[in-house]
Amino acid sequence: QVHLVESGGGLVQTGGSLRLSCAASGRSFSGGIMGWFRQAPGKEREFVASITWSSGITDYEDSVRGRFTISKGSAENTVDLQMDNLRPEDTAVYYCNADHRAWVLAFRRGQIGSWGQGTQVTVSS
Repeated sequence: QVHLVESGGGLVQTGGSLRLSCAASGRSFSGGIMGWFRQAPGKEREFVASITWSSGITDYEDSVRGRFTISKGSAENTVDLQMDNLRPEDTAVYYCNADHRAWVLAFRRGQIGSWGQGTQVTVSS
């Protein structure tokens, strides 16, 4: 059974930085994809970023491109999200997702993969 654990959320001021980490266990994702979604209060969950494991190709939602960086973690089956120049509109619960299939579009739509429990990110103005 796949298990994902996120860490690194917290409270930061506008313009600050946070680094989220996700550790996946239960199977190998070496041929798949890992990434992040977020859900703000009263809004639907939305795609943030992904990384295809074998190629290292990354994908970002437009509002975070240039501010957020997704990368493979130092340990196997881990992924990090470096968030810089944070804005109040980035406030949300951030969820990690991983799937053993590198189906980029389906992943972006949140149609595949397993979910972590989420970590809160709050950006104060």
